[in-house]
Amino acid sequence: MIRRLVPAVAVVALLAGCSDSTDPDRPVGDAAPGTLRVLAGSELADLQPILDEAAQATGVSVKFSFTGTVEGAEKVASGAAEQGFDAVWFSSNRYLELVPEAQKRLGTPTKVMSSPVVLGLPAEKVEELGWDGKRVGWAEIAEAAGAQKFTYGMTDPSASNSGFSALVGVAAALSGSGSALDAARIDAVAPQLKQFFSAQKLSAGSSGWLSEAYVRRARGEDPGTEVDGLINYESVLLSMPQPLTLVYPSDGVVTADYPLTLLTSASSEAREAHRKLSDHLRSADVQRKIMETTHRRPAVPQVPLDGRFAAKDLVELPFPGSQSAVDGLITTYFDQLRRPSRTLYVLDTSGSMQGDRIEGLRQALTGLTGADESLAGRFSRFHGREQVTLLPFSSGARPALKYEVPKDDPRPVLDQIRTTATGLEASGGTAIYSSLRGGYDVLRQQIDADPDRFTSIVLMTDGENTGSEGITDFQLFHQSLPPDLKGVPIFPVLFGESATTEMEQVAKMSGGKVFDARSRSLSAAFKEIRGYQ
Repeated sequence: MIRRLVPAVAVVALLAGCSDSTDPDRPVGDAAPGTLRVLAGSELADLQPILDEAAQATGVSVKFSFTGTVEGAEKVASGAAEQGFDAVWFSSNRYLELVPEAQKRLGTPTKVMSSPVVLGLPAEKVEELGWDGKRVGWAEIAEAAGAQKFTYGMTDPSASNSGFSALVGVAAALSGSGSALDAARIDAVAPQLKQFFSAQKLSAGSSGWLSEAYVRRARGEDPGTEVDGLINYESVLLSMPQPLTLVYPSDGVVTADYPLTLLTSASSEAREAHRKLSDHLRSADVQRKIMETTHRRPAVPQVPLDGRFAAKDLVELPFPGSQSAVDGLITTYFDQLRRPSRTLYVLDTSGSMQGDRIEGLRQALTGLTGADESLAGRFSRFHGREQVTLLPFSSGARPALKYEVPKDDPRPVLDQIRTTATGLEASGGTAIYSSLRGGYDVLRQQIDADPDRFTSIVLMTDGENTGSEGITDFQLFHQSLPPDLKGVPIFPVLFGESATTEMEQVAKMSGGKVFDARSRSLSAAFKEIRGYQ
């Protein structure tokens, strides 16, 4: 049976913390007998049917709250996770175990399933590359990518484990040392890594959205440029509605092993719930059902792999041996290796933004300049080589403020952006669509001068449009754009009294995604968007 990719709506429905009254420290509620409160990666949403059956069989219900791997590690390390959760369930504990304060809070892990991160390409592209029936290494894959013989999409390694695993895997394989990565080895293979990442044409903050965007582009439902393939979990690639041929690099992969892990602070009731659930999930019948419905490999050796898994025995690449090596690799990826990004921020500074709202906007932007010193904040700051344009608007668009963050010594430019952000003031009306349309004049000049960038628009507004141009006018304008501008995704941020339906229309027509900041801070929404830029 082929499972469907979990849509964003389904994920949101599983999330706690959707109302203003929810306690952020306990997003899934207080401890209760027979309930396991789990901080998890969003890709586990597809396990819900399995967990519903497990609840009937064991009396143990799972309540999920989803977060990214880096943000989750930070919550565990700070002790915040202990306030509202009994266990964590990410695709891997490798990063958490490198953070001393997180590692000491991890209790008993139970590996439930596994899925390697691999490359998926259409069969005709694999044949064209001469890889049909042949195992190739990461060096050959990187060389073909650098020659633009194929393009691909991959998730942001600071936001999603599939991108993180791909980054670690290709860097480890190219270093060829057979031992854990360190700063010197990363520097040595940087030219090959840059060659490899030059073919990345699509980014995302989650594996599910990445795959959905790929499918929409392949079907012509999104205006963005079609890409040849994806680097993603084997399970996700096997679930695609259009079959892809999986390329298993001969020199190895990084595999997610999905350990359901108790926190050391868990109560005796939670420990018993963890034991019951773990035993159930690792039973042979349930392992087979997990394999059949989610396309992940069983964790129990006595359950054999079925025919869909073309490669049975895979080489596991070494993982970096320190947090500093991992953090350095991710920073190098953004500042030096991948295609640089360009973001236009179209920002509502109308009169309704006065008070806490305009202050929230100032904080969200200054956080991206490095003021947010959290681990997730450091990775989501504006990166080296990135073009950042701020376009405040009220009754009309104000002059665009353009910045380019240098790779070396970015602080002076980041300080300029921070000064601009802290100086934003609220007054006037809300001319959303004429201001958004005006932003394309800025992007047109920038794209003509430098087309090889990830380009996106962030649209933040707290109210309904009061300008002379409406959504219909913008739709007609957008339809008339040339392909390079039409394919720029717009990421609207719902805030205050935003017109939800219109913002969803804007996201859909551009191949973007809506982010909701009505029940959380603008800073949290802006950081999440960074995974898609």
